Amino acid sequence: MRQKRAKAYRKLMALYSMSFGFRQPYQVLVDSEMCKAATEHKLELAKQLNSVLQGEIKPMITQCCIHELYLLGKTQQPAVDLAKTFERRKCNHREAIPGDECLASVVGETNKHRYVVATQSQPLRVKLRSIPAVPIVHVNRSVMVLEPPSDATIRTKEYSEEQALHPTGSEKQSLAPSTSAEPPRKKKKGPKGPNPLSVKKKKVESKPPPAKDKGKAKEKPVAGARDAVVGDKRKRDDTDDKETAARDEQPGDPQQQDESRRKKKRRRKAADSVVVGN
Repeated sequence: MRQKRAKAYRKLMALYSMSFGFRQPYQVLVDSEMCKAATEHKLELAKQLNSVLQGEIKPMITQCCIHELYLLGKTQQPAVDLAKTFERRKCNHREAIPGDECLASVVGETNKHRYVVATQSQPLRVKLRSIPAVPIVHVNRSVMVLEPPSDATIRTKEYSEEQALHPTGSEKQSLAPSTSAEPPRKKKKGPKGPNPLSVKKKKVESKPPPAKDKGKAKEKPVAGARDAVVGDKRKRDDTDDKETAARDEQPGDPQQQDESRRKKKRRRKAADSVVVGN
């Protein structure tokens, strides 16, 4: 197949896929005339259909079409053998009818199952052109050809595209203004408060802890305070002397009297050392 023709077929199948939902593998209905033409021209039917439709295929045939081949006699035995390799499509006809009528009934008025029809029957091809979205394949001088889309197919495609631009019934209901809805309330005008995010927070003043002067020397006491301390010590010493003298006057153990005298001397020495140091 030439590159230009393959590109045109690829565009046609893209049209059917985008507008009508055709998907691979394509279901191809083959009639008895196509089987006869394939055996006469020695065509590999499945391979040719695959290259023409630019994708995977699933060839199918009805029982009525096979019955037509049986009626032709043993001369068409190769065509019968070729037809038996295809998948059987149920047509639900109790008695065999002509192949054209059988395929037309299977396709129906809208081709809802998305069949591709491969036929050599001219009356069937004319009838299928009036049904939208039906790709038709036939053999012309031993060359398989995919027909361009019919007028019914183009009209249906344009109509579907036009409908896609307009809102559906449910969308119209949602877009329509509701009469029962309450009118919007007016906002009261007045001074607005400051934005809480833009207002700075008040800083809490924390009292600094008292400084500790570790390295500084202790201050010396004032002279008046120093004299008061010395006077207190002397008063205590005088009271202690009086008490010891009273104890000494009382008769008692001489050892206790010696200890009291020693304590008295130590106290006096300690008081004298404090006075000298100050």
